[in-house]
Amino acid sequence: MKTTSFTAVVTALLLGSAEAAWTNVSEVPLYGLSPPVYPTPESEGTTSPKWAAAYVKAKAFVAQLTLEEKVNLTRGYQDNVCVGHTGTVPRLGFNGLCFEDAPSGIRGPDFVSAFPAGSHLAQTWDKEYMYAYGKALGEEYYGKGVNVALGPVGGPLGRMARAGRNWEGPGPDPYVTGVQMEHLVTGMQDAGVIACSKHFLFNEQEYRRLPSALGESLSSNVDDVTLHELYAWPFMNALRAGTGAIMCSYQRANNSYACQNSKLLNGILKTEFGFEGFVVSDWAAQQSGVSTANAGLDIVMPDGGYWGKNLTQAVNNGSVARTRLDDMVTRSMASFYYLNQDKGFPKAQIFSPTVQHPVLNVQGDHYKVIREIGAAGHVLVKNVNKTLPLKAPTYVSIFGYDAEVKAVPWTNPLRFGGGYEVNFGWETFNGTMIVAGGSGSNTPPYVISPFKAIQDRVRQDRGIVRWDFWSGNPTPEASSQVCLVFINAYASESFDRLSLTDKFSDDLVLNVAGKCSNTVVVLHSAGPRVVDAWIEHENITAVIFGGLPGQESGNSLVDVLYGDVNPSGKLIHTIAKKDEDYGELLNSTADASAFPQQNFTEGVYIDYKAFDRNGIEPRFHFGYGLSYTEFSYSDINIAQVSTSTAEYPSANISVIQGGHPELWDVLFNVTATVTNIGDVAGAEVAQLYLGIPTAPVKQLRGFDKVFIQPNASATVLFELTRRDLSVWDVVAQKWKLQNAASYNVSVGASSADLRLTGTIQL
Repeated sequence: MKTTSFTAVVTALLLGSAEAAWTNVSEVPLYGLSPPVYPTPESEGTTSPKWAAAYVKAKAFVAQLTLEEKVNLTRGYQDNVCVGHTGTVPRLGFNGLCFEDAPSGIRGPDFVSAFPAGSHLAQTWDKEYMYAYGKALGEEYYGKGVNVALGPVGGPLGRMARAGRNWEGPGPDPYVTGVQMEHLVTGMQDAGVIACSKHFLFNEQEYRRLPSALGESLSSNVDDVTLHELYAWPFMNALRAGTGAIMCSYQRANNSYACQNSKLLNGILKTEFGFEGFVVSDWAAQQSGVSTANAGLDIVMPDGGYWGKNLTQAVNNGSVARTRLDDMVTRSMASFYYLNQDKGFPKAQIFSPTVQHPVLNVQGDHYKVIREIGAAGHVLVKNVNKTLPLKAPTYVSIFGYDAEVKAVPWTNPLRFGGGYEVNFGWETFNGTMIVAGGSGSNTPPYVISPFKAIQDRVRQDRGIVRWDFWSGNPTPEASSQVCLVFINAYASESFDRLSLTDKFSDDLVLNVAGKCSNTVVVLHSAGPRVVDAWIEHENITAVIFGGLPGQESGNSLVDVLYGDVNPSGKLIHTIAKKDEDYGELLNSTADASAFPQQNFTEGVYIDYKAFDRNGIEPRFHFGYGLSYTEFSYSDINIAQVSTSTAEYPSANISVIQGGHPELWDVLFNVTATVTNIGDVAGAEVAQLYLGIPTAPVKQLRGFDKVFIQPNASATVLFELTRRDLSVWDVVAQKWKLQNAASYNVSVGASSADLRLTGTIQL
């Protein structure tokens, strides 16, 4: 299905080559399947005084530019410093905008940090950590002189269980993803860097995301309800937080390329969602010239693409209006001024590891928050007879290829997790996995492996360690008090996974468990991983889903293993008992036609919503995770805090960035009491699910994480907004409250462990 030639095409396109006429098959029958929306709205900065002030400066700047200078600011250059850089205006002292990857740390330069992946951060379910992560990450981008950080990730959302890039973002639930995007944008932009929220929209698989010798890119065909209630939902949060940039995605959407899709860019993003910033293409995602400009694209990367002098000509002959060009440049400059980047912003200093260069260390003390988030994102899914936390064992055996850093240098010095040129088809990572592959990978200053951290701890306890990182059938020594087995599940941009299991890894676990009565399994995973081959084995006493925890991986794990940190992570994916339980949402679509189609016929029913609808019992439910203590729930209370429950938002109120402002009004407060009934302090993530009429039986609409001492209680609060309670009305083209309807409210510890119930009556 996926060949070497296909990989070469992907690599060439990622490096910026552009080629026309991917197929001779007529696309005329596909015209109009994505509704045309023209012209592009000209933004004025009406969202807030801060945006308004930025627009005053931007318009004054643009008024001074020649036509050629304006066009130069809409295109990218590769300057051997930034992964992409817009043109400059030297006579006005403007040095252009520097763009850089990645969402989990600056990819490429030295003296930067390797943060946990977006999926790992989401497993903390901790809003304070989400902001702290964004702030620390933003500080490093700012310190290196990067204007635009390419993150956070809200797409792919995670429709397909085996999709290659699911690990970069917070997972398949739009509420969790929206909350994380909002806090990351706020943190990053508080540090002075423009957040570029991506990928807009529907880039849910890697196979045929780009045009190739086979034909055009895959078309993600999505209905209006699913667009609003699922895939665009989290981007509304990012927009509300003020994101200054949006990246459009590679594939086609309803048979129109996302970066020339006027419905998505002009209609949804810039009109309905009131976006004030600029839209930049993913690298080499532009597939035409005039149509992308008129559809709402503002900057093309990483070069001139179909623009450059062609755009100058298009403006001169009237194919692209001068007002559209002015708006393109004004939007990018408004984001520049919105973040005050005209005031002493550092010069970009990103150097290749092959060139001697000055040291610019931007790590600060970020290792501390990386270690904390790493620990908080570990999910304990099995713990027989309180095997964990470990009680200072002095005879510890460690097995598995994931326990230690790989013995050879990184194959790609810019991507610890592996680059496209080497990783095609990998199902596991040969070494401890702290991040996965592709452009979302990062460049760690060091890696604390599980083996190093555990050995250091055992040494403190005057113990001994035995290990075997190589054999698939190691022999634990007879006196081993605990056997720790480390495996992983790899994924990467540019290809989709072939399985959610791995025979070598599963056999390794079973072989150790067959010889050691106290076997603990730690799994680092870039997405869902099926574990039923060994999860019920009587000698496997504890299992941790270790996610992708970043450079402090081993320290974070040891904090949890030894009880210095009580695990509080929760799963962000449903873990099935077998691959086939994911049904049509398991594999990428393999369509060999010139215009491949991927129909999202399941609508909003992905992950736990699909399992609920289909009556399939998973191994571990969405939102599940154990603690070293126990919690009880009581005293649910539902209070209406706003009387404004009209069917639709007011018609006489202007849209601002993030959508109609009334969508964010809190209509009801739900509270409950959570009590720690165990004997150690710990944090619990209380979750609220709504049963909205004419929608899935339950959808996450709130979570609150509270740290509670033994025998103490805490009140959790869930603020339900108009949007939380609404459905998208395709006829009225508005968010709709269903009056005279009952909404079921459930609060508990996972999507299946719901302890309290109530009802909202509109």
